[in-house]
Amino acid sequence: MDYLKTGQLIRKLRKEQGINQTELAGKLHITGKTVSKWECGRGFPDVSMFPALSAALQVDFAALFSGELSEKVQDSGNLKRLQFYICPQCGNLITTTSSASVVCCGKVLAAEKVQTADDELNVELAEREYIVQSNHEMSREHYISFIALRSGDQLFLRKLYPEWDIQLQIPYIPGAIMLWYCTKHGLFQQSVPQPIHAARPRCR
Repeated sequence: MDYLKTGQLIRKLRKEQGINQTELAGKLHITGKTVSKWECGRGFPDVSMFPALSAALQVDFAALFSGELSEKVQDSGNLKRLQFYICPQCGNLITTTSSASVVCCGKVLAAEKVQTADDELNVELAEREYIVQSNHEMSREHYISFIALRSGDQLFLRKLYPEWDIQLQIPYIPGAIMLWYCTKHGLFQQSVPQPIHAARPRCR
């Protein structure tokens, strides 16, 4: 950690918010002298204070800690690059279309790594919707918390809860794959059935 870089960033963001040191201190229930020490690089915020500080300055936890704001090239928003972040403390689900600094409950979250499912959900295509069933455990300690269909430009997500039966209908999305999250084993993906189109007659 670099005290001076973080202090300079706090000062820059505070001024962008249009507040003085005393006003920022009031939001954090500390003294203006403490804020002044941070900004001069003669002190560093306690880690427990970072969630409130990041909220007051409207910046993510990781940027404050590193003292740098990362500038990213504008993302095209292709959902095939969708990333899932799940907070182990509160269960909050956050999605982004590219890598990002995500913080929840004071912790920096890592994107879930997608695994190929060996024990797949049972998925059938009927008319224009998928029928999804599974005998996967659904106890409070071990259950599937969501099932999603994702293509390049569409996402459908169904939230599930402990002690529910997994028997649901999901709208058909062309070219989609299915993703589902097990609270014990992580994020999985599997292919789903696609409509069978009759072959067009060839011209002679």
